[in-house]
Amino acid sequence: MTDNDDLFGGAAAKRAAPASARNAAVKVSRPAPPQGTPGEAGYDASAIEVLEGLEPVRRRPGMYIGGTDEKALHHLFAEVIDNSMDEAVAGHATFIEVELEEGGWLSVTDNGRGIPVDPHPKFPKKSALEVIMTTLHAGGKFDSKVYETSGGLHGVGVSVVNALSEILEVEVARGQTLYRQIFSRGIPQGKIETVGRVLNRRGTKVRFKPDHQIFGKDAHFQPRRLFKMARSKAYLFGGVEIRWKCAPSLIQGIENVPAEATFKFPNGLKDYLLHDIEGKELVTDQLFSGKITKPGSHGSLEWAVAWMTNEDGFSISYCNTVPTPEGGTHENGLRIALLRALREHAERVGQSKRMAAVTTDDVMATCASMLSVFIREPEFQGQTKDKLATVEAGRIVENAIRDTFDHWLAAAPQQANKLLDWVIDRAEERLRRRQEKEVARKTATRKLRLPGKLADCSNAGAKGSELFIVEGDSAGGSAKQARDRATQAVLPLRGKILNVASAGREKLHQNQQLSDLVQALGCGTGSHYKDSDLRYEKVIIMTDADVDGAHIASLLITFFYRQMPRLIDGGHLYLAVPPLYRLTQGSKSAYARDDADREKLMKTVFKGNGKVEIGRFKGLGEMLPAQLKETTMDPKKRLLLKVVVEADDKPEASDTVERLMGNKPEARFAFIQERAAFANEADLDI
Repeated sequence: MTDNDDLFGGAAAKRAAPASARNAAVKVSRPAPPQGTPGEAGYDASAIEVLEGLEPVRRRPGMYIGGTDEKALHHLFAEVIDNSMDEAVAGHATFIEVELEEGGWLSVTDNGRGIPVDPHPKFPKKSALEVIMTTLHAGGKFDSKVYETSGGLHGVGVSVVNALSEILEVEVARGQTLYRQIFSRGIPQGKIETVGRVLNRRGTKVRFKPDHQIFGKDAHFQPRRLFKMARSKAYLFGGVEIRWKCAPSLIQGIENVPAEATFKFPNGLKDYLLHDIEGKELVTDQLFSGKITKPGSHGSLEWAVAWMTNEDGFSISYCNTVPTPEGGTHENGLRIALLRALREHAERVGQSKRMAAVTTDDVMATCASMLSVFIREPEFQGQTKDKLATVEAGRIVENAIRDTFDHWLAAAPQQANKLLDWVIDRAEERLRRRQEKEVARKTATRKLRLPGKLADCSNAGAKGSELFIVEGDSAGGSAKQARDRATQAVLPLRGKILNVASAGREKLHQNQQLSDLVQALGCGTGSHYKDSDLRYEKVIIMTDADVDGAHIASLLITFFYRQMPRLIDGGHLYLAVPPLYRLTQGSKSAYARDDADREKLMKTVFKGNGKVEIGRFKGLGEMLPAQLKETTMDPKKRLLLKVVVEADDKPEASDTVERLMGNKPEARFAFIQERAAFANEADLDI
């Protein structure tokens, strides 16, 4: 019978009929379709393709690792190290070694029990190692007696890695004997071989080289990404030591990635979160963190939570050491637990009415949270395990954290009240914004409120329009005369703006200049930012070409980086490059951006015997509107610098901004000392 029988009641009728009738029904054959029926010609049994072994993985890698891009390539490493982490969590391994070699080779070694090498009962001609490496859904983690909790599944993850590797070598040390087997694109290159006796070694080593036929010729492992992935695993299980090695030639020019390092973090996620929020201003003095083993029937969990004052919140979660970037039931359990415990505290202190409008989104708005759960037989959405779907995980997390958080709040009432007020403020701000939007929708003709000093452009849409942020009314006057009124708007700011990296949230809201800037842009800040509401395609910082101008530009970039990071990510922020000098010789004239540019012009454009007059602009306000337009504002002649923060550089960029612009002067002093060799007194504008 065909698959379509169910649509016409065939399968249902067969199930409802007596056994004899069902058996008879199976024997009924359909008449052969007439020859040459359209769409059926050439479609017979020979057209049905059967993929065996690991061939489905090579044919459709996206079904197993989510694609063939850089993320999928690094997922191979995650699958291998997850197996080693399972050995550590189960108490059988104490260290894991990760080594990135030249030539694209990556190896992961542990001192666990080692993959079994004896003949498999169902496949007596093959070792268990070969079955695990070449068969999907073969492994030792389907039975909870072998692994109480696990993230990787031998035979699913590691067999996929084997299928997508040009060469993969496995070494197993068991019973003081070393075994080795080599594979190529999932196919064994021979039987498992006994290498010899080893006295002080046990465990598994997987060394592999990804297949360029799958990932492309230019695909290669990123040392920085592997380094961070390995370090995060050490945070997740305090009992394991992870050793990192990388060929020195692969990390030349890459900051903060050493050739060798050892990770071991006894405090687990608390250390992890403290590292990520270092230098950030917090609502409460202490983190809410803890660890519970075997809550309820099985499993364990660990968490670390903090509330920041000037940052958007983030959530990082794991299940059985596997990252779950899309969250899932365990994250939902955490959110609900925090909200319910805060509501109970609000009731104790007589604030239940104010707390009634608070939602989990208000609690998590500026919350930095890290959560790790260990449970049996977890259910994920998709093979790449991006989202946890186990319903019981939410219940375990909620019950465990709710009581603990309630005790934490009761033990420090002053901090608890401070956090309560903070969360209620977030809710009131959300409701106020929603009310403003509702009023705006009810207004038939909405008049846009704009700051008084803004000279707006006549262009109705954002596309093609530009906002120039200039320092002072004098520069603003020149810019307004030099602009193209159709597409260019000008907003003058008075002097140096507030340093948002060291200022509190209250000062930020009270600052009129920043309020005018946010109002002019129209897109909101922080979690309320909407790119679709941005009124200009380009936001251009145009300051004087001197030290003070550079300082103001730095303050503005810090503001956008902290309050509107998605504006930078969207490619909207630019720096104008005005000239510092004007050189004239007879009828010839040229502009120089800095001293080096001036010397270059002297040697090229002005090489004659005539006297060269050099004028230095003290500021944009001294430039004639025609000069400002010609050098800095005309799209056909100007030079703009685009402000970009690469995805891989975001952690380093955040650290640098905190060191230079934060409220710790000793950090700035250390930064200057580290780079003293690059400073030259002759280049300073004193």
